[in-house]
This record gives sequence, C-alpha cells and structure tokens, in this order.
Amino acid sequence: MSRQQSLYSRIRAILESARVTVARSVNTAQVIACWLIGHEIVEEEQAGKARAEYGEKLLADIADKFKKDHIPGYSVQNLRYMRQFYLVYPGLISHQEIRHAVRGEFGRSSGAEKPMIRHAARGKLPDQDLVLAAGAAPGMMLRASSDPGKLNPNLSWTHYRTLLRVDKPEARAFYEIETSVNNWSARELERQINSLLFERLALSKDKKGLLKLATRGQEVHQPIDAIKDPVIMEFLGIPVSHRLVESKLEEALINDLQSFLLELGKGFAFVSRQERITLDGDHFYIDLVFYHTILKCYVLIDLKVGKLTHQVLGQLQLYVNYFDRERLSKGDNPSIGLILCTDKNDAVVQYTLGKGQNKRLFASRYKLHLPTEAELRAEMKRELRCLSSEATTHIKQKKPSRRETK
Repeated sequence: MSRQQSLYSRIRAILESARVTVARSVNTAQVIACWLIGHEIVEEEQAGKARAEYGEKLLADIADKFKKDHIPGYSVQNLRYMRQFYLVYPGLISHQEIRHAVRGEFGRSSGAEKPMIRHAARGKLPDQDLVLAAGAAPGMMLRASSDPGKLNPNLSWTHYRTLLRVDKPEARAFYEIETSVNNWSARELERQINSLLFERLALSKDKKGLLKLATRGQEVHQPIDAIKDPVIMEFLGIPVSHRLVESKLEEALINDLQSFLLELGKGFAFVSRQERITLDGDHFYIDLVFYHTILKCYVLIDLKVGKLTHQVLGQLQLYVNYFDRERLSKGDNPSIGLILCTDKNDAVVQYTLGKGQNKRLFASRYKLHLPTEAELRAEMKRELRCLSSEATTHIKQKKPSRRETK
C-alpha cells in the first residue's frame, strides 16, 4: 500500500469513527437530557405540599413556557414521560454524574486529549465504555453500561419511552438486553412487547430460568431454547379463516421473511422453501428449511392448517432422519423438526414421539393475531391440565390389579 493510500485510509477511518461517535452521542445525549429533566421535576415535586395537584400544575406551567419560547417537543405528556423515566430508572446515572451534569461542568482529565487522538488516528473509537453526553453537559463523559437499568448507548429515547410501558421489572430488563444485543429498532421492540415475547419464554421457565431471562436475555443452549409456543404471526395480516391453506400461509411468510425471522428469534437463517427429497422415486417436500447458527443445525418447518395429527409427526420424523443421514456436513449437529399448526394435542405429541425424540421434534401453535396475556396464560393452563390428565390416566393403566399383586 502506498503512503498516499495509507493516508487516505487513515482519514476515512477518522471520519467513520467520528460519524459513529456523533450519532451515538446525539442519541445518548437526548436520553440523558430527558432523564435529567425527569430528575429535576421529581426533586421539585417532592418539595411541593400537595404533590399530585402541584405536579400537574408544574408540568403545565413548564410546557407553557416551552411553547412561548417556541421550543417544540416538551408538551405536558412528554414531560410526564420524562418524569416517569426517572422514576422507573432511578439508577441510570450516578449521583456524582448528576451533580456534574446539573452544574454544566466538564469531565476534566489532564491527559485525556492525547489518548483520544491516538485512538482516532488508528481508526478506532475512544473507550467504548464512555459516551459523549454533549447535550446534557458540553464535553462531559458519562460511563455507559450494558447492565439493565443503567445507561446503554444502544438505546435511544424512543426505545426507553417504549420500555416504560412494561410494568414488570424483570420483563423490562429482558427487553433492554434483547434490544441492545439484537439491535432492535424501536418499532421492532414495540412489536416484541406487544407479542408478549417475555411471557411466552417465561411460562416454560422455573424461577432460576426466569432470573436468567431478566439478567442475561434469551440464551440458546439446546433446541428447546430456540422454540416458541405459540408463534405469533400477526404481521402477515391474514384473517383467521377455515379456507386458509398451507400454500397461502407459506407464501405470506416468504413475502415477509424479515418479520418471520424476527419472530423465530436469534440464530435462524433462511435456507430454502419446498425443499424436495426423493426416496425410491417418491418425492416429498419440506415447507421451509432454516439453519440455526448458534445450535449449528438445520431446522425443518412443516406448516399445517388445522389440528395436528400423528401422521404429520411421523412425516416430520422422516424429514429429520433424511437430513441427518444425507445433508449434514462436518460440524453440524442433528436436525430439529418443528410443526406450526393451528391446534394440537400435547398428549398426541408425547405418545407419538416418545421420550427420546421430544428433544428434537416440536409442535407449536401459531396465531394470526396478538394475544392478550390472559389469553396466553389460559392456553398454557389448558395444555397443562391436558397433560396432567393424560399422565394420570397412564399411571392408572399401569397400576397392577389386586389379583396381580397377590
């Protein structure tokens, strides 16, 4: 590489570093400013005698002043959001940083300039743990964190305002982690909250698993960790109808593959549709084939309109066995089979597959509308009652008679 080309590369690296830093700084500065405004409002309200009445009048007066000064974006409703933001995230910024920001002081460091220059010249960003909070206090550096409840440079004010709608602290922490790790837009975050992602994952977890969701987000270590039940596909815009056929459902999913991948979750990569396999002249077609980049395995999806039958499960087993024998490459793990259906009987699934295969074959309901949390819990309770009833019946059938015990 010539010296001129090397110089150009370094200049490009500096510009790119500056662009990324400025974009992130602007977002983070807005978050900090909103939080600090909420802090000031709450502190002022605590000095009021009749807090509720005083608070609403205070917000109305501040909003009116902003309006007279022709400063948009600070309506009474937005000020309420900022107050709520501080109340929900009281530990977002440390008390020492609050004092610096309110006083408008600079984060001084005698030797801070030279290291930053050296990083920029090498095409690297400054310390990733530090975020320039120019909007809150010019030149001030605030320490960012990926821990839930702490300042996260990957979350914008729109992200945080969306998170305020989540009442459960553990669910809110989960969505914070997932948004940051998966780089969700505010719109994607809203969709995941509306589809009750946390509740769907949490219903199958014990207390230890629930704690992990709230502190680490979704972790995929085994096939069952990657499967959701139910799968929510409201983004297709297809009305519930008895005339719906598998081909129309498949086509709709392919046309909105990005939304479908978001619903399936982390690790899924699309491979093919209507994958043909041939056995002694007979042709079979797998609706959708994905590869899971975390589990290192193929995921074969069969779409069914109507209730799940044991014949369908047997066919899926055939697909999985074929892929395991004919398609796996070095480093691939055994394939996973998933049936998406409108209705299923968990007892049929259990008795058809047996104990050994349950770890690789799954059946999940799909819904074409967003369920409420009450509907989701009612559905899970119904399935648990069904499984409990079947288990009790199985035990009674195996219980020896009095004559046999003599």
